[in-house]
Amino acid sequence: MIAQSRRIIVKVGTNVLTTPEGLLNADMMASLVQQIVTLQQKGTEIILVSSGAMAAGRAVVRAHNRRRSTSRLSPFDYAQGDKQRNDVTNRQILAAVGQVHLMKRYAELFGTHNAICAQVLATKEDFRDRRHYLNMRGCFASLLEEGIVPVVNENDVVAVDELMFTDNDELAGLIAAMVDADALLILSSVPGILTCDPKDPDSTVIKEVRSDADWKKYLRAGTSSFGRGGMHTKCESARKLASLGITTHIALGTLPDVLLKIESGKSPGTVFIPEKSTSSIKRWVAESEGQEKGIIVINKCAVEAITAPGRARSLLPVGIVKIKGDFEKNDLLRIRSEEGKDIGIGRAQYASTPAKEAMGKQGQRALIHYDYLYLNT
Repeated sequence: MIAQSRRIIVKVGTNVLTTPEGLLNADMMASLVQQIVTLQQKGTEIILVSSGAMAAGRAVVRAHNRRRSTSRLSPFDYAQGDKQRNDVTNRQILAAVGQVHLMKRYAELFGTHNAICAQVLATKEDFRDRRHYLNMRGCFASLLEEGIVPVVNENDVVAVDELMFTDNDELAGLIAAMVDADALLILSSVPGILTCDPKDPDSTVIKEVRSDADWKKYLRAGTSSFGRGGMHTKCESARKLASLGITTHIALGTLPDVLLKIESGKSPGTVFIPEKSTSSIKRWVAESEGQEKGIIVINKCAVEAITAPGRARSLLPVGIVKIKGDFEKNDLLRIRSEEGKDIGIGRAQYASTPAKEAMGKQGQRALIHYDYLYLNT
């Protein structure tokens, strides 16, 4: 139930917003906006993470090419692709054209309810350091204070492979942690985590997932027909957010009034039950995977010390056996066991040069304080 939530993130996927042909579904967009405005009028602040730019671009460019009456294969026929262009280039072109039309449609729909929306485009680089992170968080806070609905999408126009999010589920999770959201609502093309194949008549939706549940056994490989992600990335994002104290719902986006059903407590999909809330800085650390400047390899005793349940332990240099890479104070570091298992992420309290000098020694200041340490569950 999200009735008491003061701030929520709504993420809507490509397959929810598009027709089977991959074009924007105007009726679905209108329904989504109406539900968001209804929740907003009840006092809930909402950030919408929306896919659909490439779908909008696909429709516009196809019409443009028909008017040109060209006989050559269009590089914008995304279903067939263009052998002379790579996927990133095609995505950039479609997004550049489509983002304008997507936001125009959202602006018109919100306008019919006397509401305002704003465009926010993001890449992984926008989460690269604490200062930039705080600037972006301040932008969201200012928009919400004015009663404006931020509409966020990945900036596919400038993103290349190494700067791309896995999909908008990852982006939504980053934003949820950034703005201290109470809940993330992922509207998908499936009704939630299912007990077996959706074609099986005995398949049912798993209503709740707790931190110790083995939900991975129910997942199947694959991605949506037009989107990049799948249920695995949704669940990984939901699991991490739950560990940070944020409730996550995964539900069928095309279900009539799905947001209002979740708000009323009917929970038509799967909900990840959150653990105790964590600090803003720890949320940033947790959601900064891929931004690490170095790797800290620790011995078995250090692994046991910092992962012991119910105990808050900082990472001391005495347990470090290897330091890979050069880093400065406040850079993010990946923590790894001698067997190669990723233990967590933390923020360095000092640079790599003094860290290497202190490595393996007793009585040294903690390299990563517990307050800036996020452990993988």
